[in-house]
Amino acid sequence: MASWTTFPGRWQLPGGTVEPPPDGEPLDMTALGRHAARELAEETGVDTPADALTPWQVIQQPNGSVGILFQAPPHPADRLFARHASLTETEHALGRTPELDRLVLVRSPDDLTDLTGPHVSCLAPVLRRHAES
Repeated sequence: MASWTTFPGRWQLPGGTVEPPPDGEPLDMTALGRHAARELAEETGVDTPADALTPWQVIQQPNGSVGILFQAPPHPADRLFARHASLTETEHALGRTPELDRLVLVRSPDDLTDLTGPHVSCLAPVLRRHAES
């Protein structure tokens, strides 16, 4: 993962930080869904309409930040890898480092043992819940 991410060098889910909205604008699930859809596209290359994302889980990081995880509709794995490869190629051609330099599909915490390197602390509990649902 890029050195400028919130958790550099760690396996993590696509995501980002939400800044407080301008005065008078709500920070509600609709706004959070739009943000999640934008982050998903920016980091994986997969365009998903915000209204196709489902709020799924709220987590708290050790640093006190709160994360709202959205679940995207299923996509064929070959499409996910092709879109990410295209995004990565474009970023490199523009002289930029992609935020998520690799894409791996995992289904349970057991799959984390196959990943080389550290991962964010919330990843195993999130995968555990996903495997149970």
